[in-house]
Amino acid sequence: MYTSDGRRFEVLLEYLSMTVFSELLRISQEEFGFRSDGKITLPCDAAVMEYVMCLLRRNASAEVKSALLSSMVTPCHYTGCAIPTVGASQQICCL
Repeated sequence: MYTSDGRRFEVLLEYLSMTVFSELLRISQEEFGFRSDGKITLPCDAAVMEYVMCLLRRNASAEVKSALLSSMVTPCHYTGCAIPTVGASQQICCL
């Protein structure tokens, strides 16, 4: 998969069945359509995608995933999505 700024990400198959990716793919289809060359462009930039991958790797709480999904309600229109603001106790940092 590619982000709106052109960075390529490999995503584990198990992540594709998660609600976060279902929503990303739904927005992607609305925003960019599914191209015949097989490339899927996600409606967010690389920083947001890294954040999403971090949340999934660390098995983030349902509240954190819900905050992320709430931030993705409207398409990004090529400007990149904002990383959702989460309480300090729930924020996950991937270093």
